[in-house]
Amino acid sequence: MKNLNLRVYPREQQIRVSVPRRIPESSVIKFIQSKLSWIRTHLSNYREVPQKMPLLFESTEKHLFQGKEYELLVIEKNEAPKVFVSDEGTLILQVRSGSTKEKRSSVLKEWYRARLKEEIPLLIEKWEKPMGVQVKEFGVKLMKTRWGTCNIRDRRIWLNLELAKKRPELLEYVVVHEMVHLLERLHNKRFYAFMSKFLPEWKNLKDELNGRSSISDC
Repeated sequence: MKNLNLRVYPREQQIRVSVPRRIPESSVIKFIQSKLSWIRTHLSNYREVPQKMPLLFESTEKHLFQGKEYELLVIEKNEAPKVFVSDEGTLILQVRSGSTKEKRSSVLKEWYRARLKEEIPLLIEKWEKPMGVQVKEFGVKLMKTRWGTCNIRDRRIWLNLELAKKRPELLEYVVVHEMVHLLERLHNKRFYAFMSKFLPEWKNLKDELNGRSSISDC
């Protein structure tokens, strides 16, 4: 770090300061004190987000895809189920008559999975040469606590199905993160140096992916 950097996280009600090694603690304290008014203003901006109602997979519901919110339109037909985005920007879920909520959910999840399996190989191909690594296999599955994992021995990466709902830039961040593990197993200085080399904005992308509202550096 060349300069003192201060970030505010209203959701967590926290601040984080990045400090160059040679700056004494007294200077850091003075820096924070000089920003107290600014810090309090941004911390007070957080409002608790109302809990979302459980999805029923019925028409007019809002569903996310690639970072955008779409209104769902359920169409019942005695044909094979399918999902697509209409020219009007509506997410169409076509299912058989009398399909259950669980079935509708399953159809939509498989559509999400298929879309990710179209995008992920392109990202892997994009980054293999610049990073000097090779991914032998990838998979998509629903994970509760991780956005991705990497099996270094088998050179296999797994991506969370929920990434289909996120902006493409966030999917790319997770792909790069897991591929960097093929260069460095641990989350250490060397790992983060690789991340900064390949994806300089990775910290902001990470914050966005994890739901943090970081304020611009002051």
